[in-house]
Amino acid sequence: MKNISKQHCEPCRSGAPKATAVEIKTYCEQIPDWKIVTIDGIERLRRVFKFHNFAEALDFTNKVGALAEQEGHHPALLTEWGRVTVQWWTHRIGGLHRNDFIMAAKTDVLCE
Repeated sequence: MKNISKQHCEPCRSGAPKATAVEIKTYCEQIPDWKIVTIDGIERLRRVFKFHNFAEALDFTNKVGALAEQEGHHPALLTEWGRVTVQWWTHRIGGLHRNDFIMAAKTDVLCE
């Protein structure tokens, strides 16, 4: 499969199909540090990034925010001293879409 970090998000409409179990398995191979969590019945991708201090965590948060604006797909971000928790899911469909895996992969690239 093509490197998903090089792909771009597509506009997602209400009723768009969620990622299938096979797609999820395939995409997760490219983002091994991400976990799928279920909150209020909605699957999301979650990863906690660790940093040396708050300034580094805030800088990373701003980079993720800029990436989100560029791609038109936005995460839930929790910035704390020395860590940032990032969650991707597609609100319009109440679950995981290909866009979420693309954005998780792009978020990983920000840490390289």
